[in-house]
Amino acid sequence: MGIYIDSQQQLFHLQTKGSSYVFQILPSGYAAHLYYGKRLRAGDLSWLLVSQERCSFSPNPVPEDRSISLDTLPQELPVYGTSDYRHPLLQARLADGTTITEFKYVSHRMEQGKPGLEGLPAVYVERESEAETLVLNMQDLASGLHVELIYAVLEDYDAITRSMRIVNDSGASIELLRALSASVDFPHMDYEWLQLSGAWTRERDVIRRPLAYGMQAVESRRGSSSHQQNPFAALLSPGTDEDHGEVYGFSLVYSGSFIAQAEVDQFRTTRLSIGINPFDFTWLLEPGESFQTPETVMVYSAGGLGGMSRTYHKLYRERLARGEFRDQERPVLVNNWEATYFNFNAEKIENIAKAGQELGIELFVLDDGWFGRRDRDNTSLGDWIVDLNKLPDGLDDLVERVKHLGMQFGLWFEPEMVSPDSDLYRMHPDWCLHVPGRRRTEGRQQLILDFSRQDVRDEIVRMIGNVLSSAPITYVKWDMNRNMTEIGSALLPPQRQRETAHRYILGLYEVMERITTAFPHILFESCSGGGGRFDPGMLFYMPQTWTSDNTDAVARLRIQYGTSLVYPVSSIGSHVSAVPNHQVKRTTPLDMRGLVAMSGNFGYELDLTRFSDEEKEAVKEQVALYKEIRGLVQFGQHYRLLSPFEGNETAWMFVAEDGSEAAVFYFRVLSESNAPLSRLKLKGLDPDADYSILGNEGVFGGDALMYAGISVGEDRGDFHSELFRLKRMQ
Repeated sequence: MGIYIDSQQQLFHLQTKGSSYVFQILPSGYAAHLYYGKRLRAGDLSWLLVSQERCSFSPNPVPEDRSISLDTLPQELPVYGTSDYRHPLLQARLADGTTITEFKYVSHRMEQGKPGLEGLPAVYVERESEAETLVLNMQDLASGLHVELIYAVLEDYDAITRSMRIVNDSGASIELLRALSASVDFPHMDYEWLQLSGAWTRERDVIRRPLAYGMQAVESRRGSSSHQQNPFAALLSPGTDEDHGEVYGFSLVYSGSFIAQAEVDQFRTTRLSIGINPFDFTWLLEPGESFQTPETVMVYSAGGLGGMSRTYHKLYRERLARGEFRDQERPVLVNNWEATYFNFNAEKIENIAKAGQELGIELFVLDDGWFGRRDRDNTSLGDWIVDLNKLPDGLDDLVERVKHLGMQFGLWFEPEMVSPDSDLYRMHPDWCLHVPGRRRTEGRQQLILDFSRQDVRDEIVRMIGNVLSSAPITYVKWDMNRNMTEIGSALLPPQRQRETAHRYILGLYEVMERITTAFPHILFESCSGGGGRFDPGMLFYMPQTWTSDNTDAVARLRIQYGTSLVYPVSSIGSHVSAVPNHQVKRTTPLDMRGLVAMSGNFGYELDLTRFSDEEKEAVKEQVALYKEIRGLVQFGQHYRLLSPFEGNETAWMFVAEDGSEAAVFYFRVLSESNAPLSRLKLKGLDPDADYSILGNEGVFGGDALMYAGISVGEDRGDFHSELFRLKRMQ
């Protein structure tokens, strides 16, 4: 059992294998938060709530008990207007124009398993025994508005999910102004705040700072989760590292504009909340209608950031990603984008594929430029018809040529976009997001299709489906290269225009569900100018994501390290590209580029026909090596050893679930004259077992490898890399 209910105390104890989350219904009907942290035994925990009158100026909603002030009470459903001055979880404008609500407990129900969320991605279970779900029914008696607080406990996966369903049981329309997914009150402010931030080609830097009075937040107002911020935040006990310290992780399963914030109040308590960004958001809720918020996945770790990450990795790899590729080793691919850009024909593509086949590569991916009149980036998006000038015998002929080489074939799309210079736009200029009478701001010389509209969604599904049905395509790269401006829909009435951005995301999820369901044998990879939409919502439909358009090996150390804080390595697309690198103009050796890219879903993004014989042999060895270790890399337990944010060296390793083998990756960016000897302490091994290291004579104890370490970096020179492969001895 993951949920214990003390009916006499009206106390609810949610329990995973490593954590407890406890709240209680007070006699006044408020749902008071008692505890979140390391697992507690079941029993009477009501004493954890300490109430006392803190200030004579604090309003008291319960006259007979002056110790209760909503401005200090830790709450499960905080709202504004009835004496809590902190940021609320929910705010609504009622029929009388006021925004005052006060929710009291009405009832609860338990469900075995974990039901899905209507229209939204969410963590799922394959067996009902994997989860228990608690639904807490809270009601604002004055308005008739009621809320279902939804908690799911995945005990063995060590995670708790939260979301909220808002139901309008009144007889009048209600306008939602704020509808977040989770809010948790912590008893003090002695934490560090962690976020993943950056920019295009510099995604998911790890940012840490101590909490301070007032607000600290990350948010996207771009209509997508964004390059700039990731829908994740964590609170850390001071001094937390990879292996020690308490971590509270909050990850939002959503791909649109979001906010994650921590508010420290006058009494140094902390309220962390996360959900759809209330900026430029409202939702008209008619009588009888409901609104479902996205899901937040909460993970507590007493074993540092590494413990939190491995919990998220296993859960997202096994119970968020779906489909037949979820548990399959991913193919080694070559993508033609940086090799040809828009300048190619069938013969050039076939030559690159032939070179790839000779090197052992398994999948060829045709990137942008194969459709419409797409010779540059300002035309033809939306015209998903093969360009017969480049491919005179059609797409099916090219696919068959590649397939004849023994390789699979993949294709690039950008289904959410339309070029002003396209047949689709000329036929349907109102199909893009826009506000009548205002200019339509272009980003990357393109506009965004209005996926809040059913006719637009149906047409995109039809066009993409026609292409995918025309040839034996086994992989799709689904791109999205700009953010929202002039967010409006031609079909929505004025009072619903601020719903457009969220309706777009719901429409996107519908389109992806329909297409991925219709083509279950295609491996879909999401992309948004690289890593601009690397979020849990996308992983529900597509099990891997192009991590960044920056393919430089040194830059990728930070990008992939930061990404791995939340996201499993099986979701991280990583390729070897040409040098000097197209993004940063740096030249790094092929062996370092290879090992960095092998730390994810491996591939190449360059012109293989231009390799020297020596380079071809090196690539052939890289491909063969990755095929040997990819199961370990993609599905093993990931341990971060040295951080690129803290020094000149980076290291991480992968350990098989059964502990039988491990692969250790070490990188040093710049050489140092007369440097001291370095030893790298490993993690995740069996201290009582012995290991062999490929290429090294001798037997190495797991305890010695972890507590004393192995020598690394003895070779001099910039951009140095090493791989150690360990096997447990019988």
